[in-house]
Amino acid sequence: MGRSRGQRSSGKNKAKLPQVPKNMKSDGIDVEYSQELADQEDLEAQARANAANQRVQLKKGNK
Repeated sequence: MGRSRGQRSSGKNKAKLPQVPKNMKSDGIDVEYSQELADQEDLEAQARANAANQRVQLKKGNK
């Protein structure tokens, strides 16, 4: 009978979600990298990543 009166059960848990402090969040970059040990595939991947980062920065600058 509760739902027929517009009472939804969704959203009750939103107030209980834990908040993670900014100093505990990671940016996803946690890989050690050695330029001396890099092979051709690593160099190509690095070039693709740099190109993608530049595209993101251009899109952020246009907004």
